[in-house]
Amino acid sequence: MKKIILSTLTAALLGAGMAAHAENLSIGFADPLSSLDPQLNNHAGDRSVALHFWDLLIENKWNKLQPGLAESWKNLDPSTWEFKLRKDVKWQDGKPFTADDLIYSYTRAKAVPGSVATYAGYLRTIETMTAKDAHTLIIKTNTPNPDLPLNLASVHVVSKHVGEKSTTEDYNSGKAMVGTGPYKLLSYTPGDRVIMERNDAYFGNKQIWEKVNYRYINNAAARTAALLAGDVDVIDKVSVSDLAKLKSASNVSVYPYDGLRVMLLQPSFNAAPSQFITDNAGKPLAKNPLLDQRVRQALNLAINRDAITKRILQDAATEANQWMPKGTFGYNPEVKNIPFDAAKAKKLLADAGFPEGFKLTMHVPNDRYPQGPETAQAVAQFWTRIGVKTQVEVVPWAVYSGRANKNEYAMSMLAWGNGTGEASYALVNVLASVDAKKGLGASNWGRYSNAAVDKALAESTSEFDTAKREAILRHSVKVVSDDAGIIPLFHYKNIWATKKGLKVTPMTSDRTAAMMVTKVGK
Repeated sequence: MKKIILSTLTAALLGAGMAAHAENLSIGFADPLSSLDPQLNNHAGDRSVALHFWDLLIENKWNKLQPGLAESWKNLDPSTWEFKLRKDVKWQDGKPFTADDLIYSYTRAKAVPGSVATYAGYLRTIETMTAKDAHTLIIKTNTPNPDLPLNLASVHVVSKHVGEKSTTEDYNSGKAMVGTGPYKLLSYTPGDRVIMERNDAYFGNKQIWEKVNYRYINNAAARTAALLAGDVDVIDKVSVSDLAKLKSASNVSVYPYDGLRVMLLQPSFNAAPSQFITDNAGKPLAKNPLLDQRVRQALNLAINRDAITKRILQDAATEANQWMPKGTFGYNPEVKNIPFDAAKAKKLLADAGFPEGFKLTMHVPNDRYPQGPETAQAVAQFWTRIGVKTQVEVVPWAVYSGRANKNEYAMSMLAWGNGTGEASYALVNVLASVDAKKGLGASNWGRYSNAAVDKALAESTSEFDTAKREAILRHSVKVVSDDAGIIPLFHYKNIWATKKGLKVTPMTSDRTAAMMVTKVGK
């Protein structure tokens, strides 16, 4: 692939020109992009961008599995899967796609150097992979895994012939950006934008947009201003404070959808003294109070979620009592909304040996989650009222993600996308006891560990009976809820806004991609 580099100025001029032509599209997106390497980090921004250049063996659209690079798949026995591959797929350099590319991709994705949010958890049950022929892949698992197709629907496929001689830096430079996807890379300016052009040799449906300017605009107000000024055609993660303005604008359409993403807090289970948990005099405590279930329950009960969703999110979110929203696979209807009960919270603290409370510092990113810092400040006020004097430190995502991943914070914030649409996704990544070799707990920043949860994950992984499997997952929800292993706050609604004449139809929860945007009536 010819490497094409555009200066930032050239990219900006091109982007401005794009908005003026119907065949071109400019998107202002909120999620930061850590890399163009589609297997480096399981981050929302990275995954949204990757959709343009790379394909998946199986697609999970609208929470239904559909053919991707695979035409079909089936169990040969409980631990053996056969995937029949499309024969009309070529890499963007003209070389044919084969089963060897899949074997290379899934081997690489287990251990990409420098990853802080690995994809290994999706691949943890794979024991062997064999190319029966160029277009047939056989995967044997180390345990029966009915979720394997769903797992593989989250891991983008890279080429063997390019990838095996490439590093993450080669993807970022464009050198290794040889995909099978609907778009080809023109340029990448880190922290600013990705510019791409339509891949006219794509095996799937021809895309309507010839060129796409995918601009990173972190500030919500700036995204809104860019849309109203006509500088971009589409924005995602619309700020709740801008909703009224956008809905009343004659040249704008707003598209809200119920989402899968949950905002939750992760208490640290690190037993060592922490500078972020101290007594009221500011001295580190000998024992982490968050290890006490009563303390975690107290913090859970002290939060007025109804007030947060109404006043801070302005009803652009729904109150959460567990990590999955209603209507999803594994949601437990027996777990009720968490009551706001400050009196009971104070009693639990006293019972745990903290009648006077303690001091706590909560950390949140300033450039990642809509209304994240505002939510944290509200939670801090609720906790302070019961005696847990809480301050909030807001840090850039680039710093936050690395330190949170190392369990350096006492209380961290995570907006988890529940990208597969069912409960085991968070079990694998957020709630399982951390085991890097097995790819478990990649986003379990607090290092929560519960044997009953790990057992539920193991049992659900190997259970092919759908009803039994869902019962196991629902039980795990109850276990985590009773234990207050995480503190769920709300489920985001996904809100996009476009210039008049365009429409956004989500494919998977809160991903943002050019393929989701069509002209009204098309």
